[in-house]
Amino acid sequence: MKKVITYGTFDLLHTGHINILRRAKELGDYLVVAISSDEFNAGKGKKAYYSFEQRKAILEAIRYVDEVIPEHTWEQKIDDIKKHNIDVFVMGDDWEGKFDFLKSYCEVVYLPRTVGISTTQIKKELNKINHA
Repeated sequence: MKKVITYGTFDLLHTGHINILRRAKELGDYLVVAISSDEFNAGKGKKAYYSFEQRKAILEAIRYVDEVIPEHTWEQKIDDIKKHNIDVFVMGDDWEGKFDFLKSYCEVVYLPRTVGISTTQIKKELNKINHA
């Protein structure tokens, strides 16, 4: 069985998220999604709208996702790859090159982002609407 992993916050789920999950799943048989814990987000200066548990429940309901695990640190990726017997590591191409150090552990694939949508964009547009 070919196992794939991807990482992200996955807040305010949108078609870009679905596209990367679908394309990641197409690269293997089993997709593990590591989502940033609330504490990890706080350390990055980010605040998700949905809590970790809510984001986990949403992702577990998506047919492409086989398992959801927490991401607590930037450094845990190598351990996750080993622990879950990962064959392919997937990230959006906005991270191109940043995870090449993982190539000695598994295949690393950077997928093109969905043009025209992002959580940051959605938050900005909602903020405009609410302050208009």
